[in-house]
Amino acid sequence: MPPPWPSRLARPRIELPPAAALRALADAEQRLAVRVTPGARTEGVAIEDGRVQVKVRAKPEDGKATAAVIDLVAQALGVAVSRVELVRGASSREKLLRLPPEA
Repeated sequence: MPPPWPSRLARPRIELPPAAALRALADAEQRLAVRVTPGARTEGVAIEDGRVQVKVRAKPEDGKATAAVIDLVAQALGVAVSRVELVRGASSREKLLRLPPEA
């Protein structure tokens, strides 16, 4: 019988908005502006006041937080990580990502 409490190793489910909601916020060139919170306790992507907020656990060092942001956005869109491209903001909390065209 499993223990009645969650394992410390188990990560909580990441909350992701629907892909269509994210794509609706992208501009005509399929660029999506995101605001990043690195070093957060939980990871997730949320749409608040018409802006995309991404929280990642990774610290903002050596591009780890940026890589985690790209991974989460790709996961929310249901595409490969290699299909989401950083356009601007490698060392900023405000990032601009290019999304792949809809299939």
